[in-house]
Parts: sequence; structure tokens; C-alpha cells
Amino acid sequence: MSFFSDPVNSIIHWLRNLLIGWGLSTGWVTLIMKALGVMVLSTVALLLVIFLIWLERKLAARFQQRLGPNRVGPYGLIQPIADVIKIFTKEHITPFGVNGFLYNLAPLLSVSAVLFLWAVIPLYKGVVGVDLNVGVLYLVAAGALGTLAILLAGWSSNNKYALVGAFRTVAQMVSYEVPTVLALLVPVLLAGTMSVSGIVEQQRVIYLIVSPVAALLFFLASLAEIGRTPFDLMEAESEIVAGFHIEYSGLKFGMFYVGEFLHAFTVSALFAVLFLGGWRGWGAEAFPLLGLVYFMAKAFLVYFLVVWVRSTLPRVRIDQMLNFNWKFLTPVGLILLVATAVVQKIILVSGASYGVMVLSHLVVNVLILWVAFWIVKMREARRPRRQPVAQPRPVARPPEVTRV
Repeated sequence: MSFFSDPVNSIIHWLRNLLIGWGLSTGWVTLIMKALGVMVLSTVALLLVIFLIWLERKLAARFQQRLGPNRVGPYGLIQPIADVIKIFTKEHITPFGVNGFLYNLAPLLSVSAVLFLWAVIPLYKGVVGVDLNVGVLYLVAAGALGTLAILLAGWSSNNKYALVGAFRTVAQMVSYEVPTVLALLVPVLLAGTMSVSGIVEQQRVIYLIVSPVAALLFFLASLAEIGRTPFDLMEAESEIVAGFHIEYSGLKFGMFYVGEFLHAFTVSALFAVLFLGGWRGWGAEAFPLLGLVYFMAKAFLVYFLVVWVRSTLPRVRIDQMLNFNWKFLTPVGLILLVATAVVQKIILVSGASYGVMVLSHLVVNVLILWVAFWIVKMREARRPRRQPVAQPRPVARPPEVTRV
């Protein structure tokens, strides 16, 4: 394999041979290579945030008919770097009465939880941090650390608004974890493996076509998981003064900021891996580096949709958000999971072709979605309508008499 078609594996192979040539044992070489891999992947992910901040601000400006950053550098490209310098130089203020250890641990855990997810995301063929056979279960466990970070931040800040934001986190993120897990189990059933790399390799037809309802559930639940509009109630500035991170300043607040932007792109990358085939595409087998281009293009496409939703939809109420989860997303997810398992079992037993499998699951998904919306429409039709209040008729005023 040439360097230009697969540079990452070429560098890894060269560096491994170099360390072995220095006389290091196989165990030490493996440890050093894994440590370097963690450092490189984390650094690239954190540097990517600088570009994501600029991109999201520009996209939001276009959606809302504004210009966005356009002063510092061409097209405002250097504006995120100026923001980074400002964050690093701002004063760290620690309020009185906080729990010092947990207060300082929460920002670190917020960023680390997102970086943990990248360990099992295959960038292209043969390049993945670790190919766990329970990769999907690892995604659920690592994602829960972000919830823990927000809870620690709200509880340890000694601020009632921060605590209310943390309570909303329990109601929101824990609730929407249920449809997220249900949606994640559908690709597992279709691929027959919990390995994220295995799910990508099994997608001869992308799972967005095979199971569009699962993709929609995962996308909506992920928006709530990362606290993006219209589910950004835990950071409701108009209600609880920025929520759980109100008592953080400087670099500590910047770490929450970085975690939010990186989490949004990470969710987009997961969607691309689980439902869009990841690195798979024309020529990706022969030229592995082309698979990285496919993967990043799909991830940025989903990220564009995330920004689009954030820039156009209003914030919903907490009761509306929870009703939408428990009364719509969760029942649909449970029915979809059972139907997918039954159809997949029938197909495996009957020995039907791959095309029949794709068509069967697609028909079941369309039927489930049609029935769900039909039920919602019937319930809305039976709901009693409020009668408009009759307005009092205006009283005619007598004409004014002009005195001479």
C-alpha cells in the first residue's frame, strides 16, 4: 500500500518498525503507539472545533440573513482563533462555597466524554482507535459521562440556577437516552454485530434507506442528548441564566463550549457511521484515503442539518419535550425494534436475498410511520377545541360639541 493511498497506516507501520529497531519490546511498542494515537486523535478533534465554531456561526448567519464573522481575517476565518486567545486570557473566578474537586472535574469530564466516543469511530478502512465487539454499548456508556459532567457542574456550583439546569438535565438527557438506545439497536440487528466497524462493513445499502424511522429517531434523540435547539432547555438563558455552567468563567467555561460543539459534530459522525455507511463509497476499498473523504463529507452533511435545525426552530417547553419523548418517540422506537427483530428473523430463516431484506424493512418502516402519524392525527381531531372568547362590542361615543 502506497503512502498517498493510505498515509496513516504507512506512518504507523514505519514508526512501529523504528521503535522495534531501537530495541524496545513488543509490549512497550504497543503502549507507545496507543498513547500516540490517543494524543493525535484528541488533538485533531480539538483543533477541528476551531473550524466548527466558524462554520456554525457562518451558517447560522446565512439562515438568519446576517453576515456573521467578517472582520478578523478573510471571511472572519481568524475570529475563532481570537476567541481562543480571549478564553485563555480571561480570569478564572471560583465562587464561594463550591465543591472544589467536583467543580474543577466537571469541565474536564465534559470534553473527555466526547473524546471517548471517537475511540470506536472508524475513520476509513483499517483506521479506528479500537474495534470493540461491543462498540455500540461503549457508545452508550461513554455518552452517559457527559450527563454526569453536567450534573456535577450544576450541583457543585452552589447556585440555584445551576442546580435547576442540572435537574433539567436529568429530565431531558436521561429520558432521551431511551429512544437513542432503541434506535442504536436497529443497526445492530440489521448488521448482526455490535462492532461499529462491523456495522459499516455490512452496509451494502445504507441503513437510512433500510430503516429510515430508526435514523429519524436517532437524529431527534441525539439533538436532545447534546442539548441543541429546540431541546436546549438546560441552557435556557431566558429562564435560568445559562443553566448549569453559570458559575464558570475563562477556560473552564471554554471547555464546556468546546464539548458542546465537538459533541454536535461527533453525533453527526455517528449518524454517518451507523446510517450512511461511514467510509464506504465508490473506490474506498482500493484507495482507503478516499474513504476518509466520504466519511467527513457525510458527517459534515449531517452537521449542516443540525445547524439548520438550531438556526430555525424555536425552543419548546419542558412538558412538550417530555411528552414528545415518552408519548411518541419511545413507543415508536419499541414497536420498530420488535418489528425489525421479527422481520430480520423471518428473512434469516427463509434465506431471502439481500434486496428482499432491504425492501421488507423499508415497507415495515413506512407502515409504522404512517400508523404513528395517523394515531396522532386522530387524537388531535378528538381533542376539544377552545371556543374563542366573545369580544365586547364597542360603545358608541357621543359626538363632541364644539363651543363657540
